[in-house]
Amino acid sequence: MKITRARSWVVKQPARKIDNQLKIKDRGFVFIQVDTDEGITGWGEITTYPGPVANRAISAYVDQIGSWLVGEDPEDIERIWNKIFRGMTYVGTRGATSAAISGIDIALWDIKGKMLNQPVYKLLGGAVRDKIALYCHPPEPENPEHITKHAKDIVNAGYKAFKMDPMMHHLHVGNSTFLDGEISADAEEKAIEIVAAAREAVGPKIEILIDAHGLYNVPTATRLANRMADWNIFWFEEPVPAESWKALKQVKEQVKPLISVGERLHTRWEFIPIFENNLADFVMPDITWTGGITELKKIATMAEAYYIPISPHDASGPINVMSGAQVMMTVPNFYKLETSRFDLSYYNEMIDKPLNIKNGDLYLDESPGIGINLNEEYLAANEIDINRPIEYDPSAD
Repeated sequence: MKITRARSWVVKQPARKIDNQLKIKDRGFVFIQVDTDEGITGWGEITTYPGPVANRAISAYVDQIGSWLVGEDPEDIERIWNKIFRGMTYVGTRGATSAAISGIDIALWDIKGKMLNQPVYKLLGGAVRDKIALYCHPPEPENPEHITKHAKDIVNAGYKAFKMDPMMHHLHVGNSTFLDGEISADAEEKAIEIVAAAREAVGPKIEILIDAHGLYNVPTATRLANRMADWNIFWFEEPVPAESWKALKQVKEQVKPLISVGERLHTRWEFIPIFENNLADFVMPDITWTGGITELKKIATMAEAYYIPISPHDASGPINVMSGAQVMMTVPNFYKLETSRFDLSYYNEMIDKPLNIKNGDLYLDESPGIGINLNEEYLAANEIDINRPIEYDPSAD
């Protein structure tokens, strides 16, 4: 079997209403398609942020790499992983390169599973559990009344945990921007009010995860985490920008809540200082950015040696969720898998069957590969021309 084509799709899903009629903004996705001369197609995903620029940039990068893979044997997953990784050593092996590898790697595992008529998790050692526990997000919380309603909706749907950023709505920057690392006194107080309301709404047993999106300096992150500890938050995620593990160390040593990091860390090498310096209680690599199925399994095994739970960041598209779930079926030290909403029915128009989610758990069957296929007609109908001029708006795609 040989690869005949490896290409990207940048698609926009129009705004819609889900989660009890809540309107969701336009969303952009980057999917990867790898075709073979035996008619087997594998699907991957890279979807990144901020959408309008990053998705187009990574798409162009993947298309150039894809032409380099024509004629390769898609079963040589490890060799192809290293071919791309080492081939990009001078422009950088992490970030864009690891993301490109991720989408292609997921597609190659999908091909392998389809070729052998087996789900990917059976090719990775088999299942250690019969379902994948999920946590999800409410809409970006605006005030106590807003989070109260949506937190209750999540719990009523059977979920035992949810994650939110109570600071984001009142900040002067988005989650792709780091300026001074500060937060205004007013925004901080509003965030505390939101956390307090969420805890009051769901009671003591539901896990509330806080995402700081890597926006803060050391004293600000420390203060926020310790104030929120009064409401028994489960973890405080990405307190500082990912570039300095020493800043993370300062925060870790001063805060009460557990710390989770990893969605902006790429490949096993960037997790080494996290493990060796005791910098996190949970790690959360993203399978579509850190190196794909191949790399997520390796990072999970590294974490297992330190008895650190892994909770993949999977808040983009359906390939992201399903490929992460395939790996986590095989991982002993798994916590929960992230999803963007408790109601993922907005995926349905782009995939061949809905995800099987019941009471906050995802169930995988024995469908081959990653378990779902993308609808090529939908992709073609909603494809974005990445060469057209755009007005920069992080919420546009």
